[in-house]
Amino acid sequence: MRAARLIKMVLLLQSRPSMTAAELARELEVSERTVTRDAQALSEAGVPVYADRGRAGGYRLIGGYRTRLTGLARGEAEALFLSGVPGALRDMGLEDAASAARLKVSAALLPSLRDASRTASQRFHLDAPSWFKEPKTPELLPAVADAVWDDRRIVARYGRGDTEVERELEPYGLVLKAGVWYLCAHVPEQTHGPSRTHRTHLTHRTHDAYRTYRIDRFLTVDTGGDRFTRDEEFDLPAYWDEQAERFARSILHAEVVVRLSAEGVRRLPYVVDPVSARDALAASEASDARGRTTVTLRVESEEVAHTQLTALGPEAEVLAPGSLRERFADDARRLAGLYAT
Repeated sequence: MRAARLIKMVLLLQSRPSMTAAELARELEVSERTVTRDAQALSEAGVPVYADRGRAGGYRLIGGYRTRLTGLARGEAEALFLSGVPGALRDMGLEDAASAARLKVSAALLPSLRDASRTASQRFHLDAPSWFKEPKTPELLPAVADAVWDDRRIVARYGRGDTEVERELEPYGLVLKAGVWYLCAHVPEQTHGPSRTHRTHLTHRTHDAYRTYRIDRFLTVDTGGDRFTRDEEFDLPAYWDEQAERFARSILHAEVVVRLSAEGVRRLPYVVDPVSARDALAASEASDARGRTTVTLRVESEEVAHTQLTALGPEAEVLAPGSLRERFADDARRLAGLYAT
């Protein structure tokens, strides 16, 4: 543990002209007294750490010293590509690896380029969770993330309704969607025979051979399985886009007919499912003489449609079903009563 801290201290000092004891203590998450002891230990080991005394003093490396410990480990290199999503790194247990990778890259850069990481972080930040929801990190996420990086089979037990199901999975990728973590995995027994050798050498599978699981519904995860051979043609972003659209369509069980003003057409994708809005507008009738467009909209239920279309106010008129039209007529009567005075 101390050796790793000493290396990190050298890299920090190599990437900056000088640092105060307080700055080093904050970066290394130790006390200033520990920083002093570590600086002394480095000096005794032959690393030219020099302490500037006085109010504006601090620590610096002298004599153009440069460490050769800047080679990136595989895990650090992989984590570096995710460094724009600090929350996700923390959730997956990769924060330390990403920090070490950034330090090594910074130490290897020319002095004129060493502020690149700071300037980039001040110009781009990804905040993945949705508004008004406190994100909760699944306890089993770090274990699942390790299996994803290592291409190692897992056995997951998860809740499905009132029952529990156990599956052997080949974890291909993780997706963070609106603060919720999902695992995209191949289920071996669905397309493979009993022979493990045959399963290992299968080189291509369709997206139908994969499933998506919410990690917060996992009850236990056994990560001690053997390694699997990844299908290199699997495209995680493409798979996720396909599954997200398929899921959106699968929950749209009802239809409503709505007449929209031009403003209603513009606002429709913002109040209902975008996939449903796109399909409805693509198949809509031509606008009438008053510029209104009639669409047939697929919705999750009449109750959900009532909630969503209320946001359009007078820019939408429900034509069918009659029960939903009556709901809006009742809303209009009640509103008229409220604002009559």
